[in-house]
Amino acid sequence: MSSEDYLKDISEIKNLMNKSSRFISLSGLSGILAGVYALIGATVAYWLVINQSYGKLLLDGWVFKTCLVILALVALLSVATAIFLTTRKAKKNSEKVWDNSSKRLILNFIIPLITGGIYILIILGQQKYGQTGALMLIFYGLALVNASKYSIGDIRYLGFIQLVLGLICAWFPGYGFWLWVLGFGIMHIIYGTIMYYKYDKK
Repeated sequence: MSSEDYLKDISEIKNLMNKSSRFISLSGLSGILAGVYALIGATVAYWLVINQSYGKLLLDGWVFKTCLVILALVALLSVATAIFLTTRKAKKNSEKVWDNSSKRLILNFIIPLITGGIYILIILGQQKYGQTGALMLIFYGLALVNASKYSIGDIRYLGFIQLVLGLICAWFPGYGFWLWVLGFGIMHIIYGTIMYYKYDKK
């Protein structure tokens, strides 16, 4: 066996091991759409605040409650889109959607996310609103970094960016809305576009 064949065999074995331990069918397009949903939701929320509350978010009014509903809808649409597009991509590549690697990915993603969600609900119940945007970015970043070892490694970089934005947001809470838009909107679109051309469009 020549050295070239030997290296080729090693490369194939490595690829098989990566496929068996990582869920690699995540769709870049789902990241783009998640960013678009976030921008649309942020635009609607901003319009409500500016036009209905004279530029101030009334924390006990219907505007604030409507903004929370918009946030929930953005999250729901993002998750539904990710499931649909990822399932379609996996079937197209003749890969299993629900196996040990995808189970590990989801578990490692939702633990920090659910923990953060519960904590945010607790502090909202205590009427501590100032750090909500920062906490969303930080816990989401932790979820991405934690899940990256069971999927495409590139998502860890999106996680690091979200963490940095979250910390900046904690330091400058007055810019929380715009940092949230940057993290969940613009960065998702940039990340999704890179992933689409790197992994999806081959």
